[in-house]
Amino acid sequence: MTIKDILIRLESLGNPKNVAGMARYGIVAKKALGVSAPALRAIAKEVGHNHELALKLWATEIYDARILAAFIDDPKFTTEVQMNRWVNDFDNWAICDGVCIHLFRKTPFAWKKAKEWSKRKEEFVKRAGFTLFATLAVHDKQANDNKFLQILPIIKRESIDERSGVKKAVNWALRQIGKRNLELNKYAIQAATEIKEIDSPSARWIASDALRELTSEAVRKRLLNNVNKK
Repeated sequence: MTIKDILIRLESLGNPKNVAGMARYGIVAKKALGVSAPALRAIAKEVGHNHELALKLWATEIYDARILAAFIDDPKFTTEVQMNRWVNDFDNWAICDGVCIHLFRKTPFAWKKAKEWSKRKEEFVKRAGFTLFATLAVHDKQANDNKFLQILPIIKRESIDERSGVKKAVNWALRQIGKRNLELNKYAIQAATEIKEIDSPSARWIASDALRELTSEAVRKRLLNNVNKK
């Protein structure tokens, strides 16, 4: 399937009502067709991994094509240069999360870029850093606890950022680390308790929301069950 074939397909599947619906959820892009996620996944399944095609799709600047690019790109061929270029193009939370979840977290550079991007000023670049932290906490089964303990001071540092795209990702990262195992749960609760004392509306929201989940009976029970299964 060529880039021309895919663009014709995307145009035919576009829906202006979906674009309007996306906007209501803060998903605003320069170009968007409103193709549904299931339709994009179906195309991705047909195409399979195709790095060169992914690069061409990204270059179109079309939101739907860029989501598809994340689905079909091969993390084995994704370079740091490409990651830096793409992250600078992020203009809404959905493209940020979609690319990080489906592509960037699978690359050998995920940890490095997460730490780098967490220091950046741009809203969706910084969000990408914390989205990676959150998804690595879920998917990187080989990482030891110390790697996640090193993230907690970064979370605390950035908890004062009032921008919605950032604070929600910071909260997400804190919650996912705290749900990884009992030991990290303890340290995440401690970090959240400290963050709650910071004189910042964002920090207080991040901490309160995280504590509500991390101290819940449901999370505690699940983590205990995981220990008993080992």
